[in-house]
Amino acid sequence: MKTKTPYMNIYNVLKLNRFVVLAVVIGAVMICIISVWSVMALHKETINSAFVVNTDGSVIPLKLVKQKENIEVEALAHLELFHTYFYNIDASNYEKHLEKALWLGNGTIDALYRQKKADGVYNRLLQYSLVQKVVSIKTILDINKEPYRFETLTIFEVNRGTITDAYELKTSGDLIHVDRNFPNNTHGLLITNFFENSLRKLENLKNQ
Repeated sequence: MKTKTPYMNIYNVLKLNRFVVLAVVIGAVMICIISVWSVMALHKETINSAFVVNTDGSVIPLKLVKQKENIEVEALAHLELFHTYFYNIDASNYEKHLEKALWLGNGTIDALYRQKKADGVYNRLLQYSLVQKVVSIKTILDINKEPYRFETLTIFEVNRGTITDAYELKTSGDLIHVDRNFPNNTHGLLITNFFENSLRKLENLKNQ
C-alpha cells in the first residue's frame, strides 16, 4: 500500500500555478490594451472638440454653438421667406404667395389672412392693380430657448401706377420646431403668436 506524501500531486500544482500565471498575464495585457485604447479615444475626442466661452463666462461645446448657428440661419431664412410671401404680392401672384405663406405659420397667420380678406385688402389689390413689393426685412431673434421670440421690421412699397408709397411694418411672434415638409416647410419651423404691431407710412424711403 502506497503512502501519501506532500509531493504526490506536484505536477497538478505546477499546472494550476502555470494556469494562474497565464491568466494573470493575459488579463494584465488586456487591461493595458483597453487602457491605451481609451486614452487614445479620449485624446482624439478632445482634439476634435472645442469649447467657447459664453458672455456669462460659461463654457459651451463648439458643437452646440454650431447647432445654434444653424438654428439662427434657418430661423432667419424662414422668417424672411414668410414675410416675402405674405407681403410681396400683386394681382397676379397673391393667391400663390399667400398659400405658401400659410404653410409657414399656425392659425394666427390664417386669422390675419382672413381678417385682411374681410377688410377688402386683396379686392383692392385686384381692383386697382396694386403692386406691393418688399424692399427689406430685418429681424431680431432670440434663440436661447424655444419658442424663439422674434421681432421683424419689414419695409415695402405700394405701387399705384404713377404713385409709389413706402411703409414700415413691425411684426412679432414665436418660432417652434415642427417636422420638415418638402417643399412646403423646408426649415421645419412654424410661426406662432404672429401679430402686426405697427404700420406707418415713410415720407422718404432713401433716408430710412
